[in-house]
Order: sequence, then structure tokens, then C-alpha cells
Amino acid sequence: MFESFTHHRIATSGATIKLVKGGEGPPLLLLHGYPQTHVMWHKIAPVLAEHFTVVCSDLRGYGDSDKPSSDPTHFTYSKRVTAQDQVEVMRILGFERFSVVGHDRGGRVLHRLILDHPDCIEKAAVLDIVPTRKIFQTVDKELATAYEHWFFLIQPHNLPEQLIGADPAFYLQAKLRQWSADLSSFTEEAMAEYIRCFSNPDVIHASCEDYRAAASIDLEHDEADIDRQIPCPLLVLWGAKGVMQRRYDVLATWLERAVDVRGRALDCGHFLPEEAPQETVEALLDFFVKESEGVRGEEVRE
Repeated sequence: MFESFTHHRIATSGATIKLVKGGEGPPLLLLHGYPQTHVMWHKIAPVLAEHFTVVCSDLRGYGDSDKPSSDPTHFTYSKRVTAQDQVEVMRILGFERFSVVGHDRGGRVLHRLILDHPDCIEKAAVLDIVPTRKIFQTVDKELATAYEHWFFLIQPHNLPEQLIGADPAFYLQAKLRQWSADLSSFTEEAMAEYIRCFSNPDVIHASCEDYRAAASIDLEHDEADIDRQIPCPLLVLWGAKGVMQRRYDVLATWLERAVDVRGRALDCGHFLPEEAPQETVEALLDFFVKESEGVRGEEVRE
């Protein structure tokens, strides 16, 4: 995987971030979700690298990036701090302004990154999420059943850490199976890498802190910014066989938070870049490349 990419560890003010970098052209940052690493982009990053300088990083707490000690307020794993890592990474690489794609937790980091650093972002794409605040405002039996991990992982230390740590590989594969439409979409090599990283107790704890932050300090930050909108063009993609499709008018949820939104559902579950790599990369290229040339191929709401 990532044969043509170079591997880097970049020290920011708060954590050392592991990443791979490849290609030439305008900078494009790819942010992964839970419970994965930058490896989730391995099917589409080489294609994107034909058009962009692609940076795929591990979020703090995940993969081979640093796992800083947590704090009682969970600020250490807030989306604000995690987003700051990525802005600093891109700046150190020489990119003051760039585009970003975020899947799952990476999409939530991206949302905060845009609000805190709007001048840094050219365009953005979020994959298979609606805003965190919307999730917590609309919880019912169906959503709580599908997203039970949101409420399991936020339980006090060390309950979820101990239970997941008893068999990390089983837990990880159960989550991938639950949220995907086809478990065979994950290659053996990628799965082995996810299991290797997620078997680290520090990753398990950090990922719980990520969710604890989402249910506390992140909501405080979101409430403080409730009147602010995403100013850059936003692409939203989601799985037609996933929870977001069943539960929400996904574009409408983002139109509440952004001024220029377009997107559609793809024929897959939650993990778009691995379950539907061809559709995903085509949609991203349509948005990041063709729209810059004056062509729009998605449903647009403005």
C-alpha cells in the first residue's frame, strides 16, 4: 500500500503526526475515521495523487501518531486540538491553504478545522456524517441502536477500555462488519494494519477520549459557534446502505451549517473509499477538479 508515497513523522506543537505523502499539484489532506488509520485511503489515494499532492495522516491518538495524555475535560482530544495538529502539519509541509476530505471522525475534525481556520481551506468534502450536534439532538431508539458505540465509548475510564482491550481484533472487525455493506471490501493487508494499530491499549484509550470529547467539550465549542457557517464549497457523500441515509436528509443537515453544499449517496455502506472506491474517487475528482473548470455533476443546494 502507498508504494509511491513517502512516509513522514511531523512534530506539531501538540503531537507528532504520522503521515504518507504522494503526488504533485494542489494540496489535498485526507482524514480518516474510527476505528481506522490513514490506510483507509489506500484504494483511492494513488488516483488522487495523479492530480494533487495528497497527504494522508493518522489523527492524534490513532495509528502511529502520538497519543498524548488525556485530561479531565477531554480537551486534549477535542476536535479543536486535533484540527490544529493538521493545520500545523500542512503548514510545515509548505501548504498555507489546502483542500480536505474527512471520513467519519475525520469529517468532524474537518468541520471544526473549517470553523477555526477558514482561511486555510479551499474546498472540503465530508463522507457519511451529519454534524455532531445534530446527532445528539436527534437520538432515538433506532439511532442509539445503530450508533451504540457513541454512548459506550463515552463511559468513564476504564470501562470501555477494559472491555475492548479484552479482544481488540474482535471488536474492530465487529464494528467494520456492522457499518459496512460488505466486509470483503477490506483487503487483508488493510485489515491487518487496522488490527495492529487498534490492538495498542493507548489507541483504545485515545479513541474513547475522542468520543468523550465529542459528547462534552466539542459540543460546547459547537454551541459557541452555532451562528457561524462553513464558507467554502462543501461536498457531502454518504452510503445509500448506511445509517445516515435511513435517518437524515443529509444534504439538508449540512445546508444548516454551510452556504454552498452539494452531494449524493453512493451504493455502499459507511466506508465509501473502501466499499465504493471508483464512485468515491470520481465524485471527489468531479468536485475538486472538474468544478474548478466550470462543470458541476452533483445535486447542489445553495
